[in-house]
Amino acid sequence: MSAGFRIVYVDAVGTERQLPLEAAAEVPFELGRPVRSLPSYRGQRNYPGWYWSATVGRHVGYESWVERDHLVALDFDPAVAGVASQPFWLLWDQGGRQPRRHAPDFFVRLADGGVLVLDSRPLERIAERDREAFAATEAACAEVGWRYAVWGEMDGVVVANHRWLSGYRHPRCFDPSVAGRLREVFALPGSLMRGAEMAGDPIRVLPVLFHLMWRHLLVADLSLVLGDRTVVRSANGVWHG
Repeated sequence: MSAGFRIVYVDAVGTERQLPLEAAAEVPFELGRPVRSLPSYRGQRNYPGWYWSATVGRHVGYESWVERDHLVALDFDPAVAGVASQPFWLLWDQGGRQPRRHAPDFFVRLADGGVLVLDSRPLERIAERDREAFAATEAACAEVGWRYAVWGEMDGVVVANHRWLSGYRHPRCFDPSVAGRLREVFALPGSLMRGAEMAGDPIRVLPVLFHLMWRHLLVADLSLVLGDRTVVRSANGVWHG
């Protein structure tokens, strides 16, 4: 296994810094800048872009639709407190050969203070060189007490539901009076559209309903296609704007 791990990252003010791996646990990588720019060239087969994260209140980059789907899922997850893309270069020695480096796709700060370092790749497209980089990254993460994972393509229904709800993630979709009525309507489980009609004019109510679902204040089984007959119920917990 490779050794001599080092980290290169760009902090929140744009200064590039290098440090030994053992010092990385104290760095708020979720506040830093990407260590490399998103690629863009003629004939490109992947689709990079920027996604506005409700969790961190700013845009986060992605390099493919698979990464985008993972980024939306992370934004939807209440266990996630922060996320950054291409957060650092991990460098390691190869026994006299030129050192290698790898930039994981995401650094995820969890609400409990833990860390998840994530690479996104369709599992059938992982080449041997990728496996070596992922194995080195997993070993480095283990040294500093971080979790590491490689995520493949997500279920298409879940992706579609996340993307639909993400269209209502912005706080401007919240209306406290409508939210209060929806909480009462869905105190007992009921169909989505019928509940919206009971709470008022669906044109006004539905954006609030989907916003509350994004925030997990209204919940449903998102492994099934989201539609008019989806069974929705109020979640326990504190409701606020």
